[in-house]
Amino acid sequence: MAKSQETYNKKEKEKKRLKKRQDKTLKMEERKANPTASGLDAMMAYVDENGHITDTPPDPKTKKKIDVESIEIAIPKRIDDELPALRTGRVDFFNHQKGFGFIKENETQEKYFVHVHGLLQEVEEGNSVTFEIERGMKGMNAVRVKKI
Repeated sequence: MAKSQETYNKKEKEKKRLKKRQDKTLKMEERKANPTASGLDAMMAYVDENGHITDTPPDPKTKKKIDVESIEIAIPKRIDDELPALRTGRVDFFNHQKGFGFIKENETQEKYFVHVHGLLQEVEEGNSVTFEIERGMKGMNAVRVKKI
């Protein structure tokens, strides 16, 4: 005689499936009987004036008027007041074949890169020049360079 194909494990799984199905139908019937407990209103959450989440909407009398123009969304532009517009210096090195060089500022002794496109006049090594600086890809660059 052959054994029954239904094992203990299969019976337990079938019981669990039936129990889940019954629970699901009970929940569905409760929701139909009590429709106010569900829906969009039950899912809404509000934030009060202290930043706490509540289920009651805020009182419209306690609303504060906010000036939209006073809200800054972007980073404010940086103003470089300490940088003088026109600087003086001496051409420390310049390679005409490659089209670049360096200018050493007189006051701070800092060296700035200069490209041939930043020159207003031809310069040689040792010339005194006036220039302005701009931020380039790799640091500060001398631009609008003129001989004194």
